[in-house]
This record gives sequence, structure tokens and C-alpha cells, in this order.
Amino acid sequence: MIELAPPVEKAFLVAAPLKGVQPELVDEYIGELGRLTDTAGAVVVGEIRQRLDSPHPKYYLGEGKAHELREEATAQGASLIIFDEELSPAQGKNLEKLTGIRIMDRAELILDIFATRARTAEAKLQVELAQLQYMLPRLARMWTHLSRVRGGVGMRGPGETQLETDRRLIGLRIARLKEDLERVAKQRATQRKGRENVLQAALVGYTNAGKSSVLRGLSGTDVFVEDRLFATLDATTRTVDLGEGYEGLVTDTVGFIRKLPHHLVASFRATLEEAGEADLLLHTIDLSHPGWEEQKQVVDEVLAGLGLGEKPTVLVFNKTDRLPHEEEAAWRDRAAALYEEPSVFVSAVAADGLEPLRTLLREKVQEVRAEVDIRLPASQGATMAEIYREGEVLNREDEGAVVHLRARLPAAVLGRLRQRGVEVLDGA
Repeated sequence: MIELAPPVEKAFLVAAPLKGVQPELVDEYIGELGRLTDTAGAVVVGEIRQRLDSPHPKYYLGEGKAHELREEATAQGASLIIFDEELSPAQGKNLEKLTGIRIMDRAELILDIFATRARTAEAKLQVELAQLQYMLPRLARMWTHLSRVRGGVGMRGPGETQLETDRRLIGLRIARLKEDLERVAKQRATQRKGRENVLQAALVGYTNAGKSSVLRGLSGTDVFVEDRLFATLDATTRTVDLGEGYEGLVTDTVGFIRKLPHHLVASFRATLEEAGEADLLLHTIDLSHPGWEEQKQVVDEVLAGLGLGEKPTVLVFNKTDRLPHEEEAAWRDRAAALYEEPSVFVSAVAADGLEPLRTLLREKVQEVRAEVDIRLPASQGATMAEIYREGEVLNREDEGAVVHLRARLPAAVLGRLRQRGVEVLDGA
């Protein structure tokens, strides 16, 4: 039996930045849109640009440019036109009527990528919720296309299975998804309670900054890595050996991107709570990317929107292996001058390239564990075993029936010891 591959979508890209945006940034934006299109499985066949004082209410582009778009996209055989800007439902409908070609905007494209990349039940719930919230005000236009187009970029996930759905049914489904995600959030909170005695760090950053590679290098375990935007969506937590007997938990979270759809951020709030509950954020930055400073700013803005702007953060400048060796010292000095956060320079592929980060995390573990003196009867073997198990014993002296310990212990363990009446003195 011969299996026929589905036809590859041909996408025509549109950039319509407002005046004042630097030309080199426009190049970066359209390049990123092209990479998103590739991740979604379409082939870019052309592009068009227009600088605007303000978006045209009918076509977003000027009317003359909109007609030029129709001619060029048709000439290239495009089956899809993708705008880098978010279109209103009316603009999308007008453009489709004018061009006769399916229209998508950046937000819809990102949602589609998430639909194909979601693996866990939680991620699928989050993506479906975001897609339905995006679709709700666009039903009239989307149903027209869904009646004649099956599959393809932008038509995957819940869109395919809801051809006959009306607003009322979508509203009910959205309510159900929100309930399911609230239940997931409670389960996550229960899981996190079991991690209170361990340092928890969360990798955050722009998509494709190398977070998954850093986690795989630190943990030595299998973590999916691919050189594409949004290679991974699901939060992945691994135990990391920090050396000298210390361990920590590091979580890889979903990557951020410029103009990340707000529905998507809201839907992934449960996953991003992993970052909120972490003791430390590891803001991973692709130092080899020419626009890394803007990418850092984008991530900072998203974190601030999630209420994490004041969270203790370390800047992890990744992919230093791609820089000329003589430039690294200059970058270190620049980072120290520009930012208040502590920073480390790492490479997830170079031998021992992650040791600076491992060392920093070990130091953070030592900081969060208080150093105390403990005096308890030798007969309290269970309590002594707990101290050895949960903390780090630095010194022990046995004086007859009494044991003196100097140890580093998590705050939760100290609290339990004091509740039991164990004599605990702050270490000097």
C-alpha cells in the first residue's frame, strides 16, 4: 500500500511594523516568523513588508499594499498568508475575501505549533483552552475555512473536531477546561510540598535559548532537545547532582517569544507556577544570538506580567562555545555593568561547560540551609537519622549520653525539630 504524504503548505509572510522600529529589528522579526513557519511545517515562498503609521482598519495594510499582497501571493502559489502582527477578526475576514487565500496571524501560528508539540495531557488541555479562546471571536471566518479545508497549518488540534460547534458549546468547553486545569494546579501544589527541603530552580528564557540542553547537561538524563522554536512545551523536572553531596531540583519551563499570545500565557499559568514556586529562576540567554538583549527584555516583561519580576534570578549566558574565546571576558564585563542579577557563562555542549552553573547552584543550596548547633540525647536515634538524611552534618561530638551536632538544615526541618523540643542554637 502506498502512503501519500499530505501536501506541504506554501506560506507567504507579511511584516507591517509601525514606523520607528529599527530596520535590523524588522529583519529579525520576519526571520523569526519564518522559523515559526518552518516549525509549523510550512514552506516560505515569499514575503512583503510595509511600514505603517497605524494599522489600516480594513486590511491592516494599506489598500494598495493589500492588492499587491494578493498578486504576489497568488503568483507564488501560496496556500497561506501569515501576518507577523495580530489581526482583528474583521481584518482577517476582509483579507481572505480579497486574496482568496487563508489568512493567519502570528498568534494563530504559535497556537498551532503548540497544538502539534503538546505531549502530556496537561499541555493538551492548555493548548485547547488557548485555541478556543482565540477562535471564539473569529467563528464566522474560521467555520467558512474549516468547511472546505481539512488539516494544515492552523487547522490542527480542537479546530478540526469542532466544525459544528457554536459559541454556547465552546463556552461550556472553555469552562470545563478551566476546571480541569485548576485540578491540575492543585495536584502540582501537592507535589511541590514534597520538595520543600530541596533547592528548586526553574529554567526560563526565550524559546531556543538552550534551556533543555542545559537541563540535560546538568542532570545527565534524557531530555528532548531540538534546534527549533518551541521544541518542548511540558515542564520537566530533574534531580541534579551539584557535587560535594548536594542535590537540587531543576525544572525546564516553556519558552517565551515576542508577542506571545496572551491566551497562551493564561492557559499555561499552571505550568508556569513551577517557576513561581521555585527558589531561584535561571534566566537562560542565547549569547550567540545577535538580538539577545531584546530577547532578555521580552522574557523580563512576560515574567513581570506573571508577577515574577522580583523573583531571585541568575542570568545564565548560554552557548558561549559559539563565541570567539577572546570575546567572553568582554561579555562578562558588559553583563556585570548592565544587569544587577548575578550571572554565569556556560556551554551545554563543551566539556565542563556547565560547571559554573553547578557551582553557583551548590552555593545557593548552602545559602538556603541555615548552619546551626544541635544538642540532643543519644537515645533519639530517629531524630539524629533525620538530621543526617535531610541536612549536612559538619561536625559531631559525643559527650556521654548527649550528642552535639553542627549542621546545615533546611528551614522546614529546623521547624520540626524545634516543635519537638530539640535544643537548636543558631550557628555563629
